[in-house]
Amino acid sequence: MKETFGKLLRELRRKSQMSQRELAARVGVDFSYISKVENDRLSPPSADTVVAIARALSVPEGQLLAMTGKIPSDVEQTIATNPAAQEFLRELQLMKLSEEEWKAIRETLSRLREAA
Repeated sequence: MKETFGKLLRELRRKSQMSQRELAARVGVDFSYISKVENDRLSPPSADTVVAIARALSVPEGQLLAMTGKIPSDVEQTIATNPAAQEFLRELQLMKLSEEEWKAIRETLSRLREAA
């Protein structure tokens, strides 16, 4: 059975030894919302809320975002308004890159940026 976002959220929250109320306070939502998401009675939250949850739990944002198939609004805005970014991502998509290749590209771009 596939792990749901709610089950992963509960697991990560418990590992962080955080109550639903404490997580909700840190994220800025009602604790009942966290409960409903954890119990899969609600679909995963917006990308920006997922990012806030990841930060509150000190886990990589990408880990949670990938489960939801969502992109943070600031990233989405950058891509939506930049034709070159869209072309770049389209080319990468067509290459069907592995996780390791995506990481290598990111690291290469970081090194190029630092050298500039």
